[in-house]
Amino acid sequence: MQPKYLLALAGLFLFNLSYGFQSKAKLTGFVTDAKTGESIPGATVRLVDTSLGNITNDAGFYTIENITPATYSVQVSFVGYETVIKYGVVIRSGGIPDVNFQLKEAISELDEVVVIANPFEKIEETPLSIQKLSREEIATYPGGNNDIAKVVQSLPGVGGSVGGFRNDVIIRGGAPNENVYYLDGIEIPNINHFATQGSAGGPVGLLNVSFFEGVTLSTSAFGAQYDNVLSGVLQFDQRRGNARDFKTNIRVGSSETALTFEGPLFKKENEDSNTSFIVSVRRSYLQLLFELIGLPILPDYWDYQYKLTHKLDDYNELLITGVGSIDDFRVNELDEFDEEQQATQDQVPIIKQQTNTIGISWKNRFKDGTGFMTTTLSNNRLENDFRQFTDNINQTGLFLQNVSVESETKLRYNYTKFLDQWTISGGLSLQNVNYENETIDLVNNFQYDGDINFFRYGFFGQANKRLWDDRLSLSLGVRFDANTFTNDGDNLLETFSPRISAAYTFDAQRKWSVNASLGRYFKIPPYTILGFTNNAGAFANQNAEYIRSDHAVLGLEYLVTPSARFTLEGFYKKYDNYPVSITDSVSLANLGGDFSVLGNEPIASVGLGRTLGVEFLYQKKFTKNYYLIAAYTFYKSEFTAFDPDVYLPSSWDSRHLLSLTGGYQFGNNWEISGRMRYLGRTPFAPVDREATLANYPAIIRDFSQIGAERLDTFNQIDLRIDKKWNYANWTLNVFLEIQNVLGSDIPEEPEFGLARDADGMVLSPRGLVQIMGIDNSSVLPSIGIVIDF
Repeated sequence: MQPKYLLALAGLFLFNLSYGFQSKAKLTGFVTDAKTGESIPGATVRLVDTSLGNITNDAGFYTIENITPATYSVQVSFVGYETVIKYGVVIRSGGIPDVNFQLKEAISELDEVVVIANPFEKIEETPLSIQKLSREEIATYPGGNNDIAKVVQSLPGVGGSVGGFRNDVIIRGGAPNENVYYLDGIEIPNINHFATQGSAGGPVGLLNVSFFEGVTLSTSAFGAQYDNVLSGVLQFDQRRGNARDFKTNIRVGSSETALTFEGPLFKKENEDSNTSFIVSVRRSYLQLLFELIGLPILPDYWDYQYKLTHKLDDYNELLITGVGSIDDFRVNELDEFDEEQQATQDQVPIIKQQTNTIGISWKNRFKDGTGFMTTTLSNNRLENDFRQFTDNINQTGLFLQNVSVESETKLRYNYTKFLDQWTISGGLSLQNVNYENETIDLVNNFQYDGDINFFRYGFFGQANKRLWDDRLSLSLGVRFDANTFTNDGDNLLETFSPRISAAYTFDAQRKWSVNASLGRYFKIPPYTILGFTNNAGAFANQNAEYIRSDHAVLGLEYLVTPSARFTLEGFYKKYDNYPVSITDSVSLANLGGDFSVLGNEPIASVGLGRTLGVEFLYQKKFTKNYYLIAAYTFYKSEFTAFDPDVYLPSSWDSRHLLSLTGGYQFGNNWEISGRMRYLGRTPFAPVDREATLANYPAIIRDFSQIGAERLDTFNQIDLRIDKKWNYANWTLNVFLEIQNVLGSDIPEEPEFGLARDADGMVLSPRGLVQIMGIDNSSVLPSIGIVIDF
């Protein structure tokens, strides 16, 4: 069939869709007490600026019917509680999840005063440097491509690796492995496919955004329950599966297809089930596209995710959740010679990875409503087969290998008690660590088999209190961590980790507030470091120390309207005991942003570091048909190696980070959104051309010159256009996403390869040449389809 007829049919199809019957929709959900989890019957739920609403029943459940599909603000109120408004709630005819609310008790001297909760929710132990995203904000983020790691990179103070095919999360100048990730309170080691072992990152996220109730990012102040964190905590809250009906979500994007299915188990007629599930599987077809257009790499992956919730009774609940991936990164034989693609084919690793995390949690709420306790048992496992060859096509000439299995089994216990205006919590964690490693590194003359098995344990306590008619909140916390492997690891006093935070609201209208935090945090070095064995068969890094980071943050917040705010924050981070590579004389804080393995080498815990900066944010929730986030961060990040007096810029010292994100909704369910990101000139370590030629295709860098050269500034604008059609019991969403709309040149480090003739044959004698004229300013359009029913 000729193209013109295809276009005509497509136009006719869209015409019919746009003029089809638009069904009415309904909104459901639960309203509970934010502290106790108790249901709140009789709460009023209404759609703002409409006459639609309802009252919650005895179970705290509400239903609002006959809603015209659109985006609304939803308000919930009840006597004695702060009124809560959720902005930007998309209501559609098919597959909409429950929209749940947690209300906090209102503390006011005047009973008739209506207190509106701050929509930019704070946590007592983290009153500043915190961002929350709803599931709708995540799913429709421009330039995010349904990838949570890319979405997070647009938040204030968060950047990514520049110019690379990666998803690193760089928070306020800290290394990628300084962050921790939690899925419903269960720690997961990484959120990306093809992860860099010992660090983080990877080209594609492995979490399905269809699961999320919301995401919370803390970037400078952390509760004492979190261990092993230096820069950021990302908490992913997954929604429960529907306990009444079966629902399906199908998403087809530019690189993958995802299927999500949810519903009740063991359901009795006309009753909500006590057991519900939600499960998804995603499959990449990126490798097929890359092979079709002749690119030198073929990234292939699967991932899966699930959550099972079972209500034992009114006070006890079990939750089972898990996530995993199967990754295969290989090369594609080129049809014709291209010097850039040939260099990529030469230098990329061959990677096969499998990851799996599974956990079970039991939450027990006390019958008198004075607290709860949570017990979690989980296991995460990474199998990594990483190899580099002199001939990647035939996989011959092995010169670097890391075949390893990394496993953690964790038991966590948390007890929380409410005493008047105090909230007291405490707990412990116990982990068994097993790390097996077979390494061949012919470049640095290391070859060993390592196997370590040891325990990590920790204790924490936290106390929060609200004072002066809820105008002042205080939080004090302390944590201790230890392990049975490192030489001084069982000394709890060495990891004494205190933290304090406070927030004060100046005026009765609660528009102006000042927030501050001060804390000390520790992280055990990666297992790739601890498991390194020298050629004599000894664990060379058993004397490694916990990395220490001291944080001080001060911020001011002003609520312009109930849905908009300004914030201004200053922050300072000071590092100690950072691992320094004995081989390359560089702080490992500068590494981890490539597709290698971080830490398989001897180190010394002598590095220092410091990061300081200021951050400005304006944020407006979705009202009057648009939302807007504008954030600017200026920071300076630098680290030492063996000389404590010589600070060099870190690999993440971009100095300037600017992001603008916004969206506008037109009539008839059309929406346009955009994102602009600007990153200052980022330092890099130049290639040591002589050493690289001697070891090619291994790339050797001169880390003594880090900061002597910087990349050009990074600037990219992404657009997204969405159109939704609502029909009886199902919804269709078609979106067009255009990345790098202006065709900006993406800065990249100079690339080198062997000198070759026009046919791709290596010239003799061998020489190393810089590859010139690479054009990476492409505009990248993609189309996606989302179906809910």
